Amino acid sequence: MNQPKDLRDDIFATVQHREFTANVTVWDAGVICGMRCVRETLESLGAVIRHMENDGAALAAGDLVLSFTATPKVIAQAEDMVLGYIAKPSGIATAARRAVDLAQGRLKVVSGAWKKMPREFKGLLREAITAGGAAVRITDQPFVYLDKNYVRILGGVGPTLAAVSGLNSMVKAIQLRGEIEDIAAETRAALAGNARILMVDTGSRTDLATVVQTVRDLGAREKVSIAFAGQVKIADIPDMLRLDVDILDVGTQIIDAPLLDLKLDVVCTHRD
Repeated sequence: MNQPKDLRDDIFATVQHREFTANVTVWDAGVICGMRCVRETLESLGAVIRHMENDGAALAAGDLVLSFTATPKVIAQAEDMVLGYIAKPSGIATAARRAVDLAQGRLKVVSGAWKKMPREFKGLLREAITAGGAAVRITDQPFVYLDKNYVRILGGVGPTLAAVSGLNSMVKAIQLRGEIEDIAAETRAALAGNARILMVDTGSRTDLATVVQTVRDLGAREKVSIAFAGQVKIADIPDMLRLDVDILDVGTQIIDAPLLDLKLDVVCTHRD
């Protein structure tokens, strides 16, 4: 079957061998991400990269992100492909950086919502979150994460931790929701089962306070990290700094961040 003709071949017929330089700039301030895919794409198209910012670079409105030289058709192809690799990941990176800045180094900002996205997007989303300075996992150590469904299936926090008691080389992280027992009882069971990360996954600050107080009453505050999740917004972070929490999962608001708006302009013509 014949491939459909690319109209750009006709449109650019009289200048098809001429080279032009194109610049990509940001309309608004933001943190850049997606440049690995950009480089791979431009190199595959035969473009020459003159300037390219690195992932994690913080740019002001109007700053140059990328400059490259190519033939007209390649520039048109690049505009279709390259902006998409930058705009969404950079929006996510910008939101992650805003969250991290608000946290002031006093708690760890995590965004675990990337796990709910299609497989083909996950790598780029992780890169974007990391470029913004947030984490994609609650700990950098080898760990086993026991969520609410494990607890439901195994009949409680205690039995769930008993099921992984032989995994001595791994940090045990468990969700506390107060479903099978009240959340204070779940906290006591988690400590007895050697959990080292307690994830209060209800979005309730009352539940968080109960878990914190239970841990303190048992003299175990220095032994565990307390995490909090459940519809947490970036704007909530300043208030969360007043609470005794170590890890904050700002999930969907980071992933759902708007695109970082970009523009591509042809700025220079190179004669044959």
